[in-house]
Amino acid sequence: MRMKALQRVALLLLAALGLTVAGSAQRAGAAEARPNFLVVLVDDLGYGDFSCYGSTRTKTPNVDRLAQEGLRFTQFYVSSPICSPSRCALMTGQYPARWRITSYIDNRALNEQRGMAQFLDLKAPTLARSLSRAGYATGHFGKWHLGGGRDVGEAPLITEYGFDRSLTQFEGLGDRVLPLLDAHDGQSAPKMPLGLASEKLGRGTVTWQDRCQVTRSFAERAVDFMKQAERDGKPFYVNVWPDDVHSPFFPPAELRGDGSKAALYSGVLSNMDRQLGPLFDYVRQSPKLSKNTVIVLLSDNGPEAGAGTAADLRGSKGQLYEGGVREPLIVWAPGLMPAAKLGTTNETSVLSSVDLVPSLLRLSGARGDEGLGADGIELSDTLLGKAAGTRTKPLFWKRPPDRPGPPRNRLPDLAVRDGNWKLLVMADGSGTQLYDLATDRAESRNLAAEHPEIAERLRKAVLDWNGTLPK
Repeated sequence: MRMKALQRVALLLLAALGLTVAGSAQRAGAAEARPNFLVVLVDDLGYGDFSCYGSTRTKTPNVDRLAQEGLRFTQFYVSSPICSPSRCALMTGQYPARWRITSYIDNRALNEQRGMAQFLDLKAPTLARSLSRAGYATGHFGKWHLGGGRDVGEAPLITEYGFDRSLTQFEGLGDRVLPLLDAHDGQSAPKMPLGLASEKLGRGTVTWQDRCQVTRSFAERAVDFMKQAERDGKPFYVNVWPDDVHSPFFPPAELRGDGSKAALYSGVLSNMDRQLGPLFDYVRQSPKLSKNTVIVLLSDNGPEAGAGTAADLRGSKGQLYEGGVREPLIVWAPGLMPAAKLGTTNETSVLSSVDLVPSLLRLSGARGDEGLGADGIELSDTLLGKAAGTRTKPLFWKRPPDRPGPPRNRLPDLAVRDGNWKLLVMADGSGTQLYDLATDRAESRNLAAEHPEIAERLRKAVLDWNGTLPK
Protein backbone atom coordinates (compact mmCIF):
# COMPACT_ATOMS: atom_id res chain seq x y z
CA MET A 1 0.00 0.00 0.00
CA ARG A 2 2.78 2.34 0.98
CA MET A 3 4.62 1.63 -2.31
CA LYS A 4 1.50 2.37 -4.37
CA ALA A 5 0.99 5.59 -2.47
CA LEU A 6 4.56 6.64 -3.15
CA GLN A 7 4.15 5.78 -6.81
CA ARG A 8 1.04 7.88 -7.01
CA VAL A 9 2.87 10.80 -5.36
CA ALA A 10 5.78 10.38 -7.78
CA LEU A 11 3.44 10.33 -10.76
CA LEU A 12 1.70 13.44 -9.51
CA LEU A 13 5.05 15.19 -9.06
CA LEU A 14 6.21 14.14 -12.52
CA ALA A 15 2.94 15.27 -14.02
CA ALA A 16 3.21 18.58 -12.24
CA LEU A 17 6.82 18.93 -13.37
CA GLY A 18 5.83 18.01 -16.91
CA LEU A 19 3.14 20.63 -16.93
CA THR A 20 5.55 23.21 -15.64
CA VAL A 21 8.14 22.35 -18.25
CA ALA A 22 5.50 22.31 -20.96
CA GLY A 23 4.15 25.62 -19.72
CA SER A 24 7.62 27.13 -19.74
CA ALA A 25 8.26 25.82 -23.23
CA GLN A 26 4.95 27.23 -24.36
CA ARG A 27 5.78 30.62 -22.88
CA ALA A 28 9.24 30.55 -24.47
CA GLY A 29 7.69 29.72 -27.82
CA ALA A 30 5.22 32.55 -27.42
CA ALA A 31 8.09 34.96 -26.63
CA GLU A 32 9.94 33.90 -29.76
CA ALA A 33 6.78 34.35 -31.82
CA ARG A 34 6.11 37.89 -30.64
CA PRO A 35 6.57 40.18 -33.64
CA ASN A 36 9.03 43.05 -33.80
CA PHE A 37 7.74 46.51 -34.66
CA LEU A 38 9.47 49.26 -36.63
CA VAL A 39 7.39 52.44 -36.92
CA VAL A 40 8.65 55.03 -39.41
CA LEU A 41 6.89 58.38 -39.08
CA VAL A 42 7.77 60.91 -41.79
CA ASP A 43 7.36 64.62 -41.03
CA ASP A 44 5.01 66.82 -43.13
CA LEU A 45 4.54 64.35 -45.98
CA GLY A 46 1.69 64.74 -48.43
CA TYR A 47 -0.69 61.94 -49.38
CA GLY A 48 0.63 61.99 -52.96
CA ASP A 49 4.36 62.40 -52.30
CA PHE A 50 5.57 58.80 -52.54
CA SER A 51 5.82 57.45 -56.06
CA CYS A 52 3.81 54.41 -54.96
CA TYR A 53 1.02 56.89 -54.14
CA GLY A 54 1.17 58.51 -57.55
CA SER A 55 4.00 61.02 -57.42
CA THR A 56 5.69 61.62 -60.75
CA ARG A 57 7.97 64.31 -59.33
CA THR A 58 9.98 62.24 -56.83
CA LYS A 59 11.15 58.66 -57.00
CA THR A 60 11.10 56.80 -53.67
CA PRO A 61 12.30 53.28 -54.57
CA ASN A 62 12.95 52.04 -51.03
CA VAL A 63 9.51 53.05 -49.82
CA ASP A 64 7.95 51.71 -53.02
CA ARG A 65 9.57 48.35 -52.42
CA LEU A 66 7.94 48.19 -48.98
CA ALA A 67 4.58 48.67 -50.66
CA GLN A 68 5.37 46.07 -53.33
CA GLU A 69 6.24 43.53 -50.64
CA GLY A 70 3.54 44.56 -48.18
CA LEU A 71 0.16 46.27 -48.08
CA ARG A 72 -0.79 49.83 -48.99
CA PHE A 73 -3.81 51.68 -47.54
CA THR A 74 -5.63 54.61 -49.13
CA GLN A 75 -8.08 55.58 -46.35
CA PHE A 76 -5.75 56.05 -43.41
CA TYR A 77 -6.01 59.10 -41.15
CA VAL A 78 -3.88 60.80 -38.56
CA SER A 79 -5.49 62.47 -35.55
CA SER A 80 -4.37 66.01 -36.22
CA PRO A 81 -3.14 68.04 -39.20
CA ILE A 82 -0.05 69.17 -37.26
CA CYS A 83 2.92 67.45 -35.67
CA SER A 84 2.82 67.32 -31.84
CA PRO A 85 -0.83 66.25 -31.45
CA SER A 86 -0.49 63.71 -34.26
CA ARG A 87 2.50 62.18 -32.47
CA CYS A 88 0.64 62.19 -29.18
CA ALA A 89 -2.15 60.10 -30.71
CA LEU A 90 0.35 57.62 -32.14
CA MET A 91 1.90 57.21 -28.70
CA THR A 92 -1.29 56.92 -26.66
CA GLY A 93 -4.06 55.72 -28.97
CA GLN A 94 -6.11 58.67 -27.70
CA TYR A 95 -7.25 61.92 -29.26
CA PRO A 96 -4.45 64.37 -28.41
CA ALA A 97 -6.77 67.13 -27.21
CA ARG A 98 -7.47 64.91 -24.19
CA TRP A 99 -3.92 65.76 -23.07
CA ARG A 100 -4.17 69.47 -24.01
CA ILE A 101 -1.90 69.04 -27.03
CA THR A 102 -3.73 70.66 -29.92
CA SER A 103 -0.89 72.16 -31.96
CA TYR A 104 2.89 72.01 -32.20
CA ILE A 105 4.69 72.43 -28.87
CA ASP A 106 6.70 75.65 -28.91
CA ASN A 107 8.15 77.96 -26.27
CA ARG A 108 6.61 78.30 -22.82
CA ALA A 109 4.76 81.57 -23.41
CA LEU A 110 3.23 80.50 -26.72
CA ASN A 111 2.12 77.16 -25.29
CA GLU A 112 0.37 78.97 -22.43
CA GLN A 113 -1.17 81.50 -24.81
CA ARG A 114 -2.76 78.66 -26.81
CA GLY A 115 -3.94 76.79 -23.71
CA MET A 116 -1.57 73.90 -24.34
CA ALA A 117 0.47 71.62 -22.13
CA GLN A 118 4.22 72.20 -22.11
CA PHE A 119 4.82 68.47 -22.71
CA LEU A 120 2.99 65.17 -22.77
CA ASP A 121 1.91 64.33 -19.24
CA LEU A 122 3.79 61.35 -17.82
CA LYS A 123 0.41 60.05 -16.65
CA ALA A 124 -0.52 59.42 -20.28
CA PRO A 125 -0.43 55.72 -21.20
CA THR A 126 2.07 54.88 -23.94
CA LEU A 127 2.57 51.92 -26.20
CA ALA A 128 6.30 51.97 -25.46
CA ARG A 129 5.77 51.64 -21.71
CA SER A 130 3.36 48.72 -22.09
CA LEU A 131 5.64 46.88 -24.53
CA SER A 132 8.67 47.51 -22.33
CA ARG A 133 6.91 45.95 -19.37
CA ALA A 134 6.10 42.96 -21.56
CA GLY A 135 9.79 42.37 -22.28
CA TYR A 136 10.26 44.34 -25.49
CA ALA A 137 13.40 46.35 -26.16
CA THR A 138 12.10 49.84 -26.95
CA GLY A 139 13.96 52.61 -28.78
CA HIS A 140 13.09 56.01 -30.22
CA PHE A 141 15.31 57.54 -32.89
CA GLY A 142 14.25 60.78 -34.55
CA LYS A 143 11.98 63.72 -33.99
CA TRP A 144 10.01 63.67 -30.74
CA HIS A 145 8.19 67.02 -30.38
CA LEU A 146 6.20 65.94 -27.34
CA GLY A 147 8.15 68.15 -24.96
CA GLY A 148 11.66 69.43 -24.40
CA GLY A 149 13.11 72.21 -26.51
CA ARG A 150 13.06 75.98 -26.90
CA ASP A 151 12.89 77.16 -23.28
CA VAL A 152 11.14 74.09 -21.81
CA GLY A 153 14.17 72.26 -20.46
CA GLU A 154 12.35 70.55 -17.60
CA ALA A 155 10.27 68.26 -19.83
CA PRO A 156 10.64 64.51 -19.19
CA LEU A 157 13.31 62.63 -21.07
CA ILE A 158 12.04 60.38 -23.87
CA THR A 159 13.15 57.36 -21.84
CA GLU A 160 10.65 58.29 -19.11
CA TYR A 161 7.83 57.39 -21.51
CA GLY A 162 8.91 53.76 -21.79
CA PHE A 163 11.88 53.80 -24.16
CA ASP A 164 15.16 52.09 -23.27
CA ARG A 165 17.21 54.27 -25.62
CA SER A 166 16.66 57.44 -27.60
CA LEU A 167 18.34 59.81 -30.03
CA THR A 168 16.38 62.86 -31.07
CA GLN A 169 16.74 66.38 -32.49
CA PHE A 170 16.11 69.89 -31.15
CA GLU A 171 12.47 69.18 -30.18
CA GLY A 172 13.28 66.65 -27.48
CA LEU A 173 15.71 65.97 -24.64
CA GLY A 174 18.37 63.33 -24.10
CA ASP A 175 21.07 62.56 -26.65
CA ARG A 176 20.37 64.51 -29.82
CA VAL A 177 21.66 65.41 -33.25
CA LEU A 178 21.36 69.09 -34.17
CA PRO A 179 21.44 70.23 -37.82
CA LEU A 180 24.07 72.28 -39.58
CA LEU A 181 22.39 74.14 -42.41
CA ASP A 182 24.60 73.85 -45.47
CA ALA A 183 22.68 74.56 -48.68
CA HIS A 184 25.39 72.90 -50.81
CA ASP A 185 24.85 75.53 -53.50
CA GLY A 186 28.27 77.13 -53.49
CA GLN A 187 26.79 80.49 -52.53
CA SER A 188 25.75 80.11 -48.91
CA ALA A 189 27.58 81.41 -45.89
CA PRO A 190 29.45 78.81 -43.83
CA LYS A 191 27.36 76.26 -42.03
CA MET A 192 25.01 77.83 -39.55
CA PRO A 193 23.49 75.80 -36.71
CA LEU A 194 19.77 75.59 -36.09
CA GLY A 195 19.41 74.36 -32.53
CA LEU A 196 16.79 76.84 -31.27
CA ALA A 197 18.80 76.89 -28.01
CA SER A 198 18.60 73.10 -27.64
CA GLU A 199 22.36 72.99 -27.19
CA LYS A 200 21.98 75.14 -24.06
CA LEU A 201 19.50 72.85 -22.31
CA GLY A 202 21.94 70.08 -21.41
CA ARG A 203 20.40 66.75 -20.37
CA GLY A 204 22.09 64.70 -23.07
CA THR A 205 25.00 64.64 -25.49
CA VAL A 206 24.67 67.04 -28.43
CA THR A 207 26.19 66.18 -31.81
CA TRP A 208 26.17 68.61 -34.75
CA GLN A 209 25.70 67.15 -38.22
CA ASP A 210 24.93 68.28 -41.75
CA ARG A 211 21.14 68.36 -41.97
CA CYS A 212 21.07 66.17 -45.06
CA GLN A 213 22.74 63.35 -43.09
CA VAL A 214 20.68 63.44 -39.88
CA THR A 215 18.24 60.72 -40.95
CA ARG A 216 21.21 58.45 -41.60
CA SER A 217 22.24 58.90 -37.97
CA PHE A 218 18.79 57.91 -36.75
CA ALA A 219 18.64 54.87 -39.05
CA GLU A 220 22.11 53.66 -38.09
CA ARG A 221 21.40 54.02 -34.39
CA ALA A 222 18.15 52.10 -34.85
CA VAL A 223 19.98 49.23 -36.58
CA ASP A 224 22.51 49.07 -33.75
CA PHE A 225 19.65 48.95 -31.25
CA MET A 226 17.90 46.14 -33.14
CA LYS A 227 21.13 44.15 -33.26
CA GLN A 228 21.51 44.47 -29.50
CA ALA A 229 17.90 43.37 -28.96
CA GLU A 230 18.61 40.27 -31.04
CA ARG A 231 21.71 39.50 -28.97
CA ASP A 232 19.62 39.89 -25.82
CA GLY A 233 16.92 37.60 -27.19
CA LYS A 234 14.24 40.30 -26.99
CA PRO A 235 11.60 41.40 -29.49
CA PHE A 236 11.88 45.10 -30.29
CA TYR A 237 9.66 48.11 -30.79
CA VAL A 238 11.60 50.87 -32.56
CA ASN A 239 10.49 54.32 -33.71
CA VAL A 240 12.41 56.00 -36.53
CA TRP A 241 10.89 59.45 -36.99
CA PRO A 242 12.89 61.48 -39.58
CA ASP A 243 12.33 65.22 -39.81
CA ASP A 244 14.22 66.20 -42.97
CA VAL A 245 11.03 66.46 -45.05
CA HIS A 246 10.00 69.32 -42.74
CA SER A 247 11.20 72.76 -43.79
CA PRO A 248 13.82 74.19 -43.97
CA PHE A 249 14.86 71.91 -46.83
CA PHE A 250 18.55 71.10 -47.18
CA PRO A 251 19.13 68.28 -49.66
CA PRO A 252 22.64 67.32 -50.82
CA ALA A 253 24.02 69.22 -53.79
CA GLU A 254 23.06 66.65 -56.42
CA LEU A 255 19.39 66.75 -55.33
CA ARG A 256 18.82 70.52 -55.26
CA GLY A 257 17.22 70.70 -58.69
CA ASP A 258 16.48 74.28 -59.71
CA GLY A 259 16.57 75.46 -56.09
CA SER A 260 12.83 76.21 -55.91
CA LYS A 261 10.86 75.24 -52.84
CA ALA A 262 9.21 72.33 -54.64
CA ALA A 263 12.55 71.11 -56.01
CA LEU A 264 14.26 71.31 -52.62
CA TYR A 265 11.36 69.41 -51.08
CA SER A 266 11.65 66.71 -53.74
CA GLY A 267 15.36 66.54 -52.99
CA VAL A 268 15.00 66.00 -49.25
CA LEU A 269 12.29 63.39 -49.85
CA SER A 270 14.51 61.47 -52.25
CA ASN A 271 17.43 61.79 -49.84
CA MET A 272 15.33 60.51 -46.95
CA ASP A 273 14.29 57.50 -49.01
CA ARG A 274 17.85 56.49 -49.73
CA GLN A 275 18.93 57.02 -46.11
CA LEU A 276 16.12 54.73 -44.94
CA GLY A 277 17.10 52.05 -47.47
CA PRO A 278 19.78 50.37 -45.29
CA LEU A 279 17.34 50.28 -42.36
CA PHE A 280 14.73 48.43 -44.40
CA ASP A 281 17.37 46.18 -45.95
CA TYR A 282 18.69 45.14 -42.55
CA VAL A 283 15.26 43.77 -41.62
CA ARG A 284 14.54 42.37 -45.08
CA GLN A 285 17.86 40.51 -45.38
CA SER A 286 17.70 38.88 -41.96
CA PRO A 287 16.13 35.39 -42.24
CA LYS A 288 14.74 35.78 -38.72
CA LEU A 289 13.58 39.40 -38.76
CA SER A 290 12.04 39.20 -42.21
CA LYS A 291 9.64 36.52 -40.99
CA ASN A 292 8.58 38.22 -37.80
CA THR A 293 8.82 41.99 -38.15
CA VAL A 294 6.09 44.50 -38.88
CA ILE A 295 7.21 47.76 -40.49
CA VAL A 296 4.62 50.53 -40.34
CA LEU A 297 5.30 53.61 -42.47
CA LEU A 298 3.15 56.75 -42.24
CA SER A 299 3.31 60.53 -41.89
CA ASP A 300 2.22 62.85 -39.09
CA ASN A 301 0.18 65.34 -41.17
CA GLY A 302 -0.34 66.80 -44.60
CA PRO A 303 2.23 68.77 -46.62
CA GLU A 304 3.38 72.31 -46.20
CA ALA A 305 1.79 74.44 -48.91
CA GLY A 306 4.06 74.81 -51.92
CA ALA A 307 6.25 71.88 -50.93
CA GLY A 308 4.65 68.43 -50.94
CA THR A 309 1.41 67.40 -52.58
CA ALA A 310 -1.83 65.90 -51.31
CA ALA A 311 -2.68 64.69 -54.84
CA ASP A 312 -6.35 65.42 -55.55
CA LEU A 313 -7.23 65.97 -51.89
CA ARG A 314 -8.31 69.37 -50.65
CA GLY A 315 -6.23 71.18 -48.05
CA SER A 316 -2.78 70.86 -46.50
CA LYS A 317 -0.97 70.98 -43.19
CA GLY A 318 -2.99 72.61 -40.41
CA GLN A 319 -6.37 72.00 -42.09
CA LEU A 320 -9.07 69.42 -41.35
CA TYR A 321 -9.82 68.80 -45.01
CA GLU A 322 -8.56 65.48 -46.38
CA GLY A 323 -5.23 66.89 -47.51
CA GLY A 324 -4.35 67.72 -43.93
CA VAL A 325 -5.29 64.44 -42.26
CA ARG A 326 -5.40 61.63 -44.86
CA GLU A 327 -1.94 60.10 -45.15
CA PRO A 328 -0.07 57.21 -46.73
CA LEU A 329 0.08 54.00 -44.71
CA ILE A 330 2.27 51.08 -45.74
CA VAL A 331 2.47 47.92 -43.64
CA TRP A 332 5.31 45.51 -44.47
CA ALA A 333 5.16 42.08 -42.85
CA PRO A 334 5.59 39.43 -45.58
CA GLY A 335 6.23 36.72 -43.02
CA LEU A 336 2.92 37.42 -41.29
CA MET A 337 0.68 38.31 -44.23
CA PRO A 338 -1.23 36.05 -46.64
CA ALA A 339 0.87 35.63 -49.77
CA ALA A 340 -2.03 36.73 -51.96
CA LYS A 341 -2.15 40.13 -50.23
CA LEU A 342 1.49 41.07 -50.74
CA GLY A 343 1.83 44.03 -53.06
CA THR A 344 -1.89 44.86 -52.97
CA THR A 345 -3.84 47.95 -51.93
CA ASN A 346 -6.62 48.18 -49.37
CA GLU A 347 -8.98 50.89 -50.63
CA THR A 348 -11.96 50.17 -48.40
CA SER A 349 -10.79 50.04 -44.78
CA VAL A 350 -11.01 53.31 -42.87
CA LEU A 351 -8.51 53.40 -40.03
CA SER A 352 -6.64 55.91 -37.93
CA SER A 353 -3.38 56.35 -36.06
CA VAL A 354 -5.31 55.81 -32.81
CA ASP A 355 -6.18 52.34 -34.16
CA LEU A 356 -2.52 51.43 -34.58
CA VAL A 357 -1.91 51.37 -30.82
CA PRO A 358 -4.50 48.71 -29.83
CA SER A 359 -3.68 46.78 -33.01
CA LEU A 360 0.07 46.56 -32.31
CA LEU A 361 -0.68 45.85 -28.68
CA ARG A 362 -2.87 42.92 -29.73
CA LEU A 363 -0.17 41.54 -32.02
CA SER A 364 2.38 41.73 -29.20
CA GLY A 365 0.17 39.89 -26.71
CA ALA A 366 1.05 42.56 -24.13
CA ARG A 367 -1.37 44.08 -21.66
CA GLY A 368 -1.79 47.81 -22.07
CA ASP A 369 -2.13 50.38 -19.31
CA GLU A 370 -5.61 51.66 -18.58
CA GLY A 371 -6.65 54.11 -21.28
CA LEU A 372 -4.06 53.01 -23.82
CA GLY A 373 -5.76 52.96 -27.21
CA ALA A 374 -9.05 54.09 -25.68
CA ASP A 375 -10.11 55.97 -28.82
CA GLY A 376 -8.86 53.31 -31.20
CA ILE A 377 -10.31 50.16 -32.73
CA GLU A 378 -8.33 46.91 -32.73
CA LEU A 379 -7.71 46.19 -36.43
CA SER A 380 -4.60 43.99 -36.41
CA ASP A 381 -6.05 41.51 -38.92
CA THR A 382 -6.74 44.39 -41.29
CA LEU A 383 -3.18 45.70 -40.96
CA LEU A 384 -1.84 42.25 -41.85
CA GLY A 385 -4.22 41.73 -44.77
CA LYS A 386 -6.12 38.90 -43.09
CA ALA A 387 -9.37 40.85 -43.08
CA ALA A 388 -10.85 44.03 -44.52
CA GLY A 389 -12.19 45.47 -41.28
CA THR A 390 -12.88 49.13 -40.80
CA ARG A 391 -13.66 51.54 -37.99
CA THR A 392 -17.03 50.99 -36.39
CA LYS A 393 -17.23 54.35 -34.64
CA PRO A 394 -16.70 57.93 -35.85
CA LEU A 395 -13.36 59.69 -36.15
CA PHE A 396 -13.07 63.20 -34.68
CA TRP A 397 -10.63 66.06 -35.27
CA LYS A 398 -9.96 69.47 -33.73
CA ARG A 399 -8.19 72.19 -35.70
CA PRO A 400 -4.94 73.59 -34.26
CA PRO A 401 -5.94 76.84 -32.51
CA ASP A 402 -3.14 78.80 -34.18
CA ARG A 403 -4.24 77.84 -37.73
CA PRO A 404 -7.58 79.69 -38.12
CA GLY A 405 -7.20 80.53 -41.79
CA PRO A 406 -7.78 83.93 -43.44
CA PRO A 407 -10.10 86.37 -41.59
CA ARG A 408 -12.76 86.35 -44.31
CA ASN A 409 -12.70 82.60 -44.87
CA ARG A 410 -12.08 80.91 -41.54
CA LEU A 411 -11.17 77.23 -41.57
CA PRO A 412 -13.54 74.79 -39.84
CA ASP A 413 -12.74 74.17 -36.18
CA LEU A 414 -14.00 70.59 -35.96
CA ALA A 415 -14.51 67.58 -38.20
CA VAL A 416 -15.99 64.09 -37.99
CA ARG A 417 -16.02 61.13 -40.34
CA ASP A 418 -18.65 58.42 -39.91
CA GLY A 419 -18.83 55.82 -42.65
CA ASN A 420 -18.40 57.66 -45.93
CA TRP A 421 -19.79 60.91 -44.56
CA LYS A 422 -17.51 63.69 -43.39
CA LEU A 423 -18.73 66.87 -41.73
CA LEU A 424 -16.77 70.02 -40.92
CA VAL A 425 -18.14 72.79 -38.73
CA MET A 426 -17.19 75.79 -36.62
CA ALA A 427 -17.04 75.36 -32.84
CA ASP A 428 -20.24 77.38 -32.43
CA GLY A 429 -22.11 75.01 -34.76
CA SER A 430 -22.16 77.29 -37.78
CA GLY A 431 -20.72 76.82 -41.23
CA THR A 432 -21.69 73.19 -41.72
CA GLN A 433 -20.02 71.36 -44.61
CA LEU A 434 -20.99 67.77 -45.47
CA TYR A 435 -19.22 65.57 -48.02
CA ASP A 436 -19.70 62.04 -49.31
CA LEU A 437 -16.14 60.75 -49.49
CA ALA A 438 -17.17 57.67 -51.45
CA THR A 439 -17.89 59.85 -54.47
CA ASP A 440 -16.13 63.11 -53.61
CA ARG A 441 -12.90 62.63 -51.70
CA ALA A 442 -11.78 66.04 -53.00
CA GLU A 443 -14.54 67.59 -50.83
CA SER A 444 -15.78 69.77 -53.65
CA ARG A 445 -19.56 69.53 -53.20
CA ASN A 446 -21.20 70.50 -49.90
CA LEU A 447 -24.26 68.26 -49.41
CA ALA A 448 -25.44 69.70 -46.07
CA ALA A 449 -28.57 71.25 -47.58
CA GLU A 450 -29.45 68.02 -49.43
CA HIS A 451 -29.03 65.76 -46.38
CA PRO A 452 -30.08 67.86 -43.37
CA GLU A 453 -30.73 64.85 -41.11
CA ILE A 454 -27.24 63.44 -41.63
CA ALA A 455 -25.69 66.87 -41.25
CA GLU A 456 -27.50 67.51 -37.98
CA ARG A 457 -26.65 64.08 -36.56
CA LEU A 458 -22.95 64.52 -37.27
CA ARG A 459 -22.92 68.14 -36.20
CA LYS A 460 -24.34 67.18 -32.82
CA ALA A 461 -21.90 64.28 -32.48
CA VAL A 462 -18.79 66.38 -33.07
CA LEU A 463 -20.00 69.27 -30.90
CA ASP A 464 -20.80 66.83 -28.09
CA TRP A 465 -17.33 65.28 -28.47
CA ASN A 466 -15.70 68.69 -28.35
CA GLY A 467 -17.59 69.37 -25.15
CA THR A 468 -15.86 66.46 -23.44
CA LEU A 469 -12.36 67.81 -24.07
CA PRO A 470 -10.31 69.92 -21.64
CA LYS A 471 -10.81 73.63 -22.21
